Parts: sequence; structure tokens; C-alpha cells
Amino acid sequence: MKAVCLLVVFILARILILAGRDIPMSPWTPFVYLWQDLLVVLMFAALNYLFRRRTRIGWTMYGLITLYTAVNVPITCVLSTPLTWPLIRATRGALADSIAYHVTIGNILRINLVLAAGLLLPLLLRRLLENVRPRTILLGVLAALVCLPLGWLGSTRIETLGLHRNVLTVLVTTALPRIASQNDPGDWRRSPFGSPRAEDLSSFRGAAYGRNVVVVHLESTGARYLHSYGAAENPMPHLTEMTQQAILFENAYTTYPETIRSFFATQCGRFPAMDTEPEAYAHVSGPALAAVLSGAGYRTGLFHSGRFMYLGMESVIRGQGYQTLEDASDIGGDHESSFGIDEPSTVRRILRWIDAGPGDRPFLVSYLPIAGHHPYETPEAGPFSNDREIDCYRNALHYSDAALGQLIEGLRRRGLYDKTLFVIFGDHGEAFGQHPGNYGHTLFVHEENIRVPYMIAAPGLIYEPIRVHRVASLVDTFPTILDLLGYSIPDGYQGRSLLNGQTNLALFCTDYSLGFLGLRDERWKAIYQIESNQTQLYDLENDPDEMRDLAGRFPERVETYRNHLQHWAAAQKYLITAPRN
Repeated sequence: MKAVCLLVVFILARILILAGRDIPMSPWTPFVYLWQDLLVVLMFAALNYLFRRRTRIGWTMYGLITLYTAVNVPITCVLSTPLTWPLIRATRGALADSIAYHVTIGNILRINLVLAAGLLLPLLLRRLLENVRPRTILLGVLAALVCLPLGWLGSTRIETLGLHRNVLTVLVTTALPRIASQNDPGDWRRSPFGSPRAEDLSSFRGAAYGRNVVVVHLESTGARYLHSYGAAENPMPHLTEMTQQAILFENAYTTYPETIRSFFATQCGRFPAMDTEPEAYAHVSGPALAAVLSGAGYRTGLFHSGRFMYLGMESVIRGQGYQTLEDASDIGGDHESSFGIDEPSTVRRILRWIDAGPGDRPFLVSYLPIAGHHPYETPEAGPFSNDREIDCYRNALHYSDAALGQLIEGLRRRGLYDKTLFVIFGDHGEAFGQHPGNYGHTLFVHEENIRVPYMIAAPGLIYEPIRVHRVASLVDTFPTILDLLGYSIPDGYQGRSLLNGQTNLALFCTDYSLGFLGLRDERWKAIYQIESNQTQLYDLENDPDEMRDLAGRFPERVETYRNHLQHWAAAQKYLITAPRN
């Protein structure tokens, strides 16, 4: 009886999750959306049978599974995925405000509806199921066993965005490695179809020698939302003004749609890897940007409006050469949230740090704001209406931009603005449903998740806007800064100087829920989903919003890109996780 009740609970939860969504209609559909639920029910039935003399154990398992399923219904409705191991790791104190934002009447009702069903079903079905014959039970088990292979096979043929997964099976699958590590050194930035040269910026090589360096990792800032990248709105006017005398890369990509791995790629010149935790990045060999510049006589400081304890960030930033490391706890602020402090407080701390140093030494400042992160709340009202979530986001970007303006003005007052090299980019993008189920930033690798603004400004060196169309990656930041300053670029880094005019692939991945690998190769973009072994192909010059999958028309290109991504992911995992001598 408990197994039947649990199956009904799973079906109710599935209906609540899929309500209002476009479901692929196919003969495979019912099998695909039921097979994992049936698998868990069969396993539960087997365990319940083993403990049939100790009924309390069976009811306890039933209650815990029902409770966990109920909690995951609103989570899946919001994120398009039940909780995975990476998400559980992320759902800690720093995200308390984002979690509270989604504690709504609708989500509470969803939880209570599933809990009520789990409580009432055993009472309602007891008499009905008491007289079921063993033969009927056997036929039910056999039918479920037939559904399992059909559902598994169908899941490779229709796209469900992972919504067919059971809340328990997804915990197991996301805890297991999806990519095997393989020592396969190769030039993964080179396109398998050739890498021509494009805009040449070599005239700027060494032009910023002796300058201070300010690197700004803009939180959750997607290119598509900025006026400089074609948006009608202008949420970041200071940044827009800077682009009038800057190099602006029109097709720049993060390496992973999350701050910590994005920071690693930017500061260390290497890609992150699938199936890895932040602690693994502490042991990657080779000096980072701050270490190289510190060795060249620079003062180095990193200032974060958030908290280093978030998601293991501490292990990524420590030991990278920063002489000063300060986060929200060190800085203190006029306004606090679960995620950190207000941006003006961090800017004031940066300027005080600059004032405290010797004037004859250049400095490197890396500034990591948090404005732009969900739930898009700011201490001050912005110019956009708060009626829509995307406008709240624009107000958060405007608040971040105001702090950037304060930093620029502070450098001007000190006579340092014209002596500074600015490298400013989004650490990742942000999604607002441009593709089904895509909200936030970490779960997909569509353009809204990973295409970011990227600009280089050097007042007094760049006098007009220079727009670069070729593909760029955040992993190129470290060698590009060294090239601009006139320092040699160490061997062994995967980033390439953006001054040399070579066209390179942008590579990216995410594994918070489903595993996605992707690349941008000139006009082409490929996205490979590991679980379904399916690849999407887009022509971004003619389809910048990724609405027309061309995989069926170009099978050879798809196969080539898939092989390239699989080998890159395996090689990258080896690079990050291989034991060091």
C-alpha cells in the first residue's frame, strides 16, 4: 500500500511541476516522465518488504520521501530542477534572501498539497488495497519494469530539460562524476575548422606599462541588458560612457555561469572543469595575475562586497598573490544583506587602501561587487519600475554602476585616473525566461547565461570606441593584462592575449543540475547535454537568440564539436584534479 501511495504522491508532484509548461508530445512522453518515479517506487517497495515486520521503518521512509518531494516541488517550479548536490552545497546562509523571496503563498500551497496527499492517501486507499490479489501486484510490477527501459530510451529522444527526473535519483546522479578524467594535452582553443585572424590590437602591446590596474568583476551582468550592447535601456550609464574611449568586445563569454569558477578563470588563466569543487582549484600550479604583478612590484588588493565563505570561495582566492584580501566581514557596511554589504562601502575601502600605500608603487585592485545578484534588492531606489523582476535587476545594475562611478571619480580626484588600466566585465549573465525554465544564471549555457560585457579602458591611450567582433573569453584576461603592461606571458596558460588578433574558441560548461558543455566558434555555437547525449547547434549571426536548432542540418559539424567538447572536458578535469608532485 505504501508504494502505491508514494507513486500517487510522485504523480501529483509531477503534475504541479509541469502545469503551464510546454511538454514535448510524443509516444515516448508518458514513459519518460514516469520511469524514474517508478524506479524509486520499486526500490522503496523492495525495502519496505525487507522491513515488513518493522512497519515503523517503512512509514518513516515513506514520510521522509514525501516531505522531501513536497519541498522540491516549488524549487523545481522556480529553478526547473529539483535539488542537486551542487545546489544543496550552494543553499546556505549567503542565499537566505533569495530563498525568502520565493516563500510565497503559491509555493506554500504546493508544498502543503503534496504533504496532505501523502498523509491522506494511506487512509483513503487502505480498504481499496487490502484485497488486492498477489497476481494483480505482480502484473503491476511487470508493467513498471517494462516502463523503465522505455522511459530511459525515450529520455534520449525528447528534450525534458531534466524535468523527468525523480527528486531522489537526481541526488544520486549529480553526486556521481559525469566526465572521466583524461590526460590529453591539446590546443582546445583552436577551432577544428580553422582559426583565422581578425581584428589586430597588437599596437597596444606594452602601451599601459607602469599603469595601475583595476579589474572589476561585475556581478550577474549580461551583455544583452546594456545599452552598449544594443539594449534600449541604459542601466549602467557610467560604463556606457567609458566605452566611448575603450576597447569593447562584442562576443565575450564567461567560462562557467558562476562567480567563483569565473574568478578562477579570469585571475588564473585556466578553465574550470566539470565535477569539481572549489577546493580543487587551490592546488592548480602556476602563478595567478596578482602573484605575477606582485613580483613586478605592484601592491595587490582584492575587495569583495560579498563573503569569501560562500561556496568555498576562500580556497580559490587564497594563495593567488593578493597582499590584501577583504570581504564584507572585513569592510563592514552601511547596509547588509545575507549576501554581503552595500557597494559604496566597498568603494570607500578601496580608496582608503590606495591612499594608505606608497605613491611611487603601482597597484592592482580587483573589485567584486554583489549588486546584480538575485533578489535584486538595493538600498536606494533606481530609475526603473519595480513592477517586473527584470526592472528590479536593471535597478541593481544601475546601483552597481553608481558605485563604479564613485570609484572612477575617486581615482580622478587623486590624479590616478589617467594612470590606470581598467578591465571591466561581467562574471556571468542572468536569465529571465528567454528559454524555457531558464532563470538566474547557473543552470544553463544559453547566451543570456554566459555572454558578458567586456571592455578595456586606458584613459590617454584609447581615444575612441573600438568594437571587436571576434570571440573572447574571460580566461583571456590574465594574459591580456600582462600583454598590455608589457610583461611576458608565462607558458602553460589556456588564456590567450586578446591583442594578438587570433580567433579562438570560447569554451564553457555548467554542472549544477544537468551537465552542459558548450563552445562558440565564430558564428557557430554548440551546446552538448551530457545526460541525453544531445547537441544543439546555432548560427548566432542569423539567430542571436538561439531559437533555431540547426543540428539536424549540419550533422558533421555537430559530431566534430561534440567530440571536441568531450575531449576538452576530460582533459580539463585531469588538469584540475590530477595529483601534484
